[in-house]
Amino acid sequence: MADDLSETIDAFHRGAFHIVQPKGRGHRSGMDAMLLAALVADDRNIRVADLGAGAGAAGMAVASRLEQATVVLFERSTVMAEFARKSLALSENARFAGRVAVVEADVTLTAKARNNAGLIDDSFHHVIMNPPFNDASDRLTPDALKAQAHAMTDGLFESWVRTAGAIMIPGGQLSLIARPQSIGELIAACGRRFGGIEITPIHPREDENAVRILVTAIKGSRARLALRAPLIMHGEGTHKFSDFVDDLNNGRAAYSRK
Repeated sequence: MADDLSETIDAFHRGAFHIVQPKGRGHRSGMDAMLLAALVADDRNIRVADLGAGAGAAGMAVASRLEQATVVLFERSTVMAEFARKSLALSENARFAGRVAVVEADVTLTAKARNNAGLIDDSFHHVIMNPPFNDASDRLTPDALKAQAHAMTDGLFESWVRTAGAIMIPGGQLSLIARPQSIGELIAACGRRFGGIEITPIHPREDENAVRILVTAIKGSRARLALRAPLIMHGEGTHKFSDFVDDLNNGRAAYSRK
């Protein structure tokens, strides 16, 4: 734990990198961020944008696993951006810190304002995102920092996917994690910007409903949507992760497109 009691230093990928996170307030990253990072399966020299990066867990997981990846963490909250900067300053993250940058920017900006904020058109091979997915009326919290990170606003997917399409090179990959009830909005937001949508439902166990979906899509593709086989997190009667899910969670494997 950090010296400051309002924050913790948490290990990811079995200690391969560490993240400074707020304690008792704001959004704390976990498995969602690691599964999102696993969607980037690319050994080339690539530029990756993490939209709404928070403390930077997903983007840093990509940089930690892929030695040729350069990552930009885009976060509008000054508080959370500062946590990301603290994380990059940790000695445990020195091997990739030079390949990761933090930019304070609102990912819903458009046109010239978006470019001026550092979200440059046609400049990234991959865009990853874990957008807020709670309805604004769900589980209201007095924690303003957490509410900002978790509460969905009208048109959120449209604005985030629009930005992803603008800053990505043709043929680039969009990757995101969301709740199953957001499928319709996500497909609509992709529209003609992205095709070849692949959706993987994540189920806690075989007899339980999906709690998350992993989504990838390709800018400019006209391929049809594919619903992939589900990822089952736990075996019956156990809280232990399946071997493959554990590999994804700990940076030992990537979840490639079909």
